Amino acid sequence: MAKLTNAEIIEAIKGLTVLELNELVKACEEEFGVSAAAGVAVVAAGPAEAVEEQTEFDVELTSFGDQKIKVIKVIREITGLGLKEAKALVEAAPTKIKEAVPKEEAEQIKAKVEEVGATVTIK
Repeated sequence: MAKLTNAEIIEAIKGLTVLELNELVKACEEEFGVSAAAGVAVVAAGPAEAVEEQTEFDVELTSFGDQKIKVIKVIREITGLGLKEAKALVEAAPTKIKEAVPKEEAEQIKAKVEEVGATVTIK
C-alpha cells in the first residue's frame, strides 16, 4: 500500500459526509485508544482564556496641528501641568497625554484635544 500524503488524506476527508466522518473518528479512537473529545476541549479552552478585553487606554497626542497655543491650554487643563511642562509635552508629539485611563475618559480627552485642531490616538 502506498503512503498517502497529508494533503491526500485531507482531500479524502473533505469528500466524506458528516455521518461517515463521525464513523471515521470513532474507528480512529478505537484503533489508537484515544478520545477526540479531550483534544477538542483543550483546544477550545485555550483561546477563550487568552481573550482579554482592554479596560485601560493610553491617549497619545500625534500632532498638535496649526493651533499650538490652544492645544497647550487644553493639555494644561487635562493634565494639570504648568505652562512649561505642557508646552514641552505638546512639542514632543507624538507623546502620551494620559496613560491607563478608562475608555470613556480617553474618548473625552480625545474630543477636547481634537476640538482645537490636534490629532490624537487612543491605544
